[in-house]
Amino acid sequence: MSLFLSRLRLGKEGLVRRSSLLILSNGLSSSSLHQSPPCNILGAKPCGEGLGKLIIKNANERDPTEPEKKVPMELVYNNHGNDTIVGASHGWIATLKNDGILRLQDDLNPYASYTEPKHIPLPPLVTMRHCQTKIITNVSMSSSFPDDDETCVVAAKFLGAQLSFCKPASQSCKPEWTNIRIKNPCFYSSRVVFSKKEEMFRIVGYGGHLIGSWDPCKPSEDPKLQTLHFQKLPKLPKSTRELMDSCCKSERLVESPTGETFLVKMYRKTAEISKGGIAKMKTRALMVFKIDEEGNAVYTQDIGDLVIFLSDSEPFCALAASFPGLHSNHVEFLEAFNEVAYIDLSGHAFISYIDSHFPAYYIPPQKI
Repeated sequence: MSLFLSRLRLGKEGLVRRSSLLILSNGLSSSSLHQSPPCNILGAKPCGEGLGKLIIKNANERDPTEPEKKVPMELVYNNHGNDTIVGASHGWIATLKNDGILRLQDDLNPYASYTEPKHIPLPPLVTMRHCQTKIITNVSMSSSFPDDDETCVVAAKFLGAQLSFCKPASQSCKPEWTNIRIKNPCFYSSRVVFSKKEEMFRIVGYGGHLIGSWDPCKPSEDPKLQTLHFQKLPKLPKSTRELMDSCCKSERLVESPTGETFLVKMYRKTAEISKGGIAKMKTRALMVFKIDEEGNAVYTQDIGDLVIFLSDSEPFCALAASFPGLHSNHVEFLEAFNEVAYIDLSGHAFISYIDSHFPAYYIPPQKI
């Protein structure tokens, strides 16, 4: 426990409790030589001409790192200007400008060139009837190379019924959006993720009982559906159940490097109200389920040598053994202008605090 806390070096008081059944914040019960460690952005030091020197925090280190990378300050500190970040995947951010063009940019990738940043404008968005393309839930990509991988597909999930696909590097024809209307409303507010194992884009429905999968090569309005059957649920005391019932609930799908699929259920509640009347949320409980091919979702407190990273970027897993200093069997969580959380799934630590000073994007390991 003491080693875990010293690694974090929190500047604010965290919540540390034990739980034998459910991870609760209130105590109710490859090789790293070839890849960079997972990291998140702490900020940037101004260095002139609207640029700043990037400051990052590697997940396996306790102190910040300043790589030789300069980034536009407005991308780090102003997410409400001309460039609005609407998602991130594989170290790329997606911005939606006032001109309505969705762009992929590698500006915030610490290991991408700052002298020659890559900006990939995608075709103009086409709004389907009775849908909207102003509010994007998130963006997912099938590979890390949307600039030169002809097979790379970008999926944009909009709030509501529209799901759109595009191949930015297509050479056989001019890139264009393929738009799909989602029929089941349970997917309207959910995020899209790409499964390397299934080679499909997947969305978990609200409540976590249904997963829809869309083939990027043959987009269809009739996705492959998988019903989940929850198993080995812990027996919880009445007070715990009441707490969870009072929380806002959300679900995230994430796939490990070895092809395992996990469903993370988060239970969050208002912790404070800011001066502007904005509710600050904190995670009060978290459950992880391992999903097999038959749709069995088995509750677990042991994901082995894995760490799950959840943020406003596409979620991912990393192998702790590949990055000395990274603690296995953990979930790490960031949310923009809101919460930072570190959860030991064995029940030994649950640390959560409010912080609003950095973009909320975990960057997965990059080839170096």
